[in-house]
This record gives sequence, C-alpha cells and structure tokens, in this order.
Amino acid sequence: MSLDYEQIKQEVKEELLQSLSARFNHEKERKLTNYRQQNAYVQKGRTLFTGSSLMEYFPITEYCLNEDLPIAYNRGIGGYTSDEFLAAVEPMLLDLQPAKLFINIGTNDLRPLPDGADWFAHLAGNYRRICEIIRDKLPDTIVYMMAYYPVNSSVPLAQGNSSMLVRTNENIARANKMVENLADEFGFHYIDVNDDLKDENGNLKAEHTRDGIHFDAAAYRTVFERLKKYL
Repeated sequence: MSLDYEQIKQEVKEELLQSLSARFNHEKERKLTNYRQQNAYVQKGRTLFTGSSLMEYFPITEYCLNEDLPIAYNRGIGGYTSDEFLAAVEPMLLDLQPAKLFINIGTNDLRPLPDGADWFAHLAGNYRRICEIIRDKLPDTIVYMMAYYPVNSSVPLAQGNSSMLVRTNENIARANKMVENLADEFGFHYIDVNDDLKDENGNLKAEHTRDGIHFDAAAYRTVFERLKKYL
C-alpha cells in the first residue's frame, strides 16, 4: 500500500495547529485568572489601559511610576478579540472601576472570519456593545478610545501571515474612523498617537517591528510621550 505523503503532512500540520491553538487559549485563560486575582488588590478610581497584545506589552505601569504619574493598571491579553473582551469585560475593565480608561481592542478582529462573515460589521457591532457597557456601568469614567496602530506587511516575518490580507493600513484607517465615530456618539475621546510610528508611506516603521504588527520598547516610549498629556 502506498502512503499519501501529502495527506500525512496535512494531518500533521492540522494536529500541530490544534495543539498550538489549545496552548494559546490556555495561556489566555491563565492570564485572565491572574487578573481576576489581582483585581482584589487594585486601587479603584485609577487609570486603566486595556486591550489585546499591543496593550499587554505596553509597560505603562513602569513608565508612570518612573515619572511620578498616577497609578496606571494594564489589563491586556495577547490574542484577544472583541468577542473575548466582551466575555471577560468584568476582570478586564469593570472590576477596576477606573477614573480614566484607555482602550484599544479589536485589531485581532481584522482577519478572515471562519463563517465568512463581514469582519467590519462584526467589529463595529461588538465595539458599540463595549461602549454601551462603559456608558451604563461606568458613567463617570473618562474614556479614551485609542486609534489602532499601523502595520508593515513588507517585513520578512509578515510574509505568509494570512491575517495581513485583512489587517492592512487601509482597513485599519477604516476601522479607526468607526472608532472615532463611536467616541463622538458616546461622548468619549478618540486619540491617535500613531504619527511618529509611521514611515513616509504610512506603514509601521520597519526598525520598530519584526512581525509587522507588534513593536519594540522604543516605539512604546514614543506612544507614551504622546499619551502623557492625557494622564
């Protein structure tokens, strides 16, 4: 009997992807559990930064401590979508009852959806629901809705990343306009601190990124300097 090596390769690939996905989801659950436990000890009425990986990796707590700025908590989880954020809105947001909120969630929604649904409509609907929850549950919180960061699809590690087919700077601009409109509708603040992160073509500067999406400490420092006036 001859072996179908292509089929075997495909099966191994699928098993590997399933294993990696399971481990990634386990890691997200672990982080969420840690946040639930940490939230028992936070000082409510402080500043909160919340979102996905680009927020998780932002060393905002250290920056604020170093410059004697008010306490800022970070509740970012890498890989989080707007669906996951809504499901975990209490530990990610509501439990901290912040006086100021900086939110950047939804970049992981810029991807082909499994059922072929419209990613933009899905994101817009979920972000509207998040805004409604904030308005209803935290009426006194000052809310800053942050523009999504630019990407760079030309760096080597971005090649072959299928999500980059949707996560383009054109689609990011479209999503940012949606966020800006929601901020205006709900009486929140829309802030775009991205100018110094972009090259002459509007891409995330290549020197700041390896995968075209996430960026280095120097870029985060640039973001922080632009944000300080709001803190």
